[in-house]
Amino acid sequence: METTTQTQAVGFLERNRNIIKGFIIGFLILVMLIPTAFIQDLVHDRQGRQEEVVQEISSKWAGGQVVVGPVLAIPYRIYDHDKDGKVIESRSEAYLLPELLKVSAAMDPEVRHRSLYDVTLYRSSATLTGQFDLNALQKLRIDSARFIWEESRLLLGIDDARGLEEEVALNWGGKTMVLEAGVPDNRVVSKGLGVAVPTAGAEVIPFSMQLKLKGSQLLYFTPVGNTTSVSVAAPWKDPSFDGQYLPVQSELTDKGFKALWKVLQISRNYPQVWNEGSYDLRASSFGVRLIQPADSYAKTERSVKYALLFIALTFTVFFFVEIFQRQQVHPLQYILVGFALCVFYTLLLSISEYAGFNTAYFIAALATVALVGFYVQGIFKRFQIALWFAIALGGLYTYIFILIQLQDYALLFGSIGLFVIIAALMYSSRKIDWYGAARYGIGSGNRSV
Repeated sequence: METTTQTQAVGFLERNRNIIKGFIIGFLILVMLIPTAFIQDLVHDRQGRQEEVVQEISSKWAGGQVVVGPVLAIPYRIYDHDKDGKVIESRSEAYLLPELLKVSAAMDPEVRHRSLYDVTLYRSSATLTGQFDLNALQKLRIDSARFIWEESRLLLGIDDARGLEEEVALNWGGKTMVLEAGVPDNRVVSKGLGVAVPTAGAEVIPFSMQLKLKGSQLLYFTPVGNTTSVSVAAPWKDPSFDGQYLPVQSELTDKGFKALWKVLQISRNYPQVWNEGSYDLRASSFGVRLIQPADSYAKTERSVKYALLFIALTFTVFFFVEIFQRQQVHPLQYILVGFALCVFYTLLLSISEYAGFNTAYFIAALATVALVGFYVQGIFKRFQIALWFAIALGGLYTYIFILIQLQDYALLFGSIGLFVIIAALMYSSRKIDWYGAARYGIGSGNRSV
């Protein structure tokens, strides 16, 4: 009786050997998620280190610059009465934005190297011209006699004043004055420059100023004019036009870029003049970000996201070869192949820090394909099988590389590619007798340990 039970158990295992092996391989695929997760963390660590280096260099040079304003702040008196009828005087401020603002900026980028990393810095020269129309204050319905004209101040917000390389000279209605560091308490500009300006008896006041400003990676401006025009040019081939508005005109060449923005007051969410409430002018900023031509960490991270698919397809092809060659492959050998596929990503990450992503991908893929190809040759003892397996693996690496490059069409081509791969696997497995494979001798050949 015991012998019969053992025979039935062995018969069951023999009849369902391939199905059981398939479940084991599926489990091994899930196990390979563990080293993949560690690799993903390693990419994030290296990317974090790069950001630390960027912050370190920026802290000694100057950070990204956002120019807010200029804004004219004019204090005025408020009269009220207490419960005894006594007049109480207090003060508030009215804020006026330029009727016209024109900015012309030129950037001179440079790349600084620290260890393995590149940091994009720049020097810039920006000319701001325009005019203030004090007649707009009439919208506030405040008696002009209550304004304290002699205490009017022009405010200019700058994110990192360490980037100023020269004093900022202001031409205000034909008079020249120098902006000073720091701004008084106000609800508009939190940090930057300011200067007292004469406004008594004026209606329309033209102004101009020039900024010699250095910074890191980005340069933004705010559309504070009733009509704002901003032009930026730089010898940089990879700009990113960022912020709340896109340029109405842009020109990209191998020598650099030119961009022009035009923004009207009606497209903002704050008025031209106000005295109550608070508005975040900085939130409407726009400009240009000087990005690196290729971010190897971002591309490596995208590559790692395909790791599970890569391992699953490789194991599946390995399994089919095992069945068709009637030779068992030990689960440990699957694990070794899986580790070889995972090591590809560590090679890609480490080499890309020195040679760039494309070169690193080619080297890591070539090394991995050669390693797995020689291993398959050692298992099945047939050069033709090893060659076709290496070609298939190389094709898969090429397919993933193309997906990484095609950011906008990655989903489309990825879906089509997966459909073709699944169709090929289904076609290849259509004649496999999964339940009766053992009876026909499949899997009964030489076993590899």
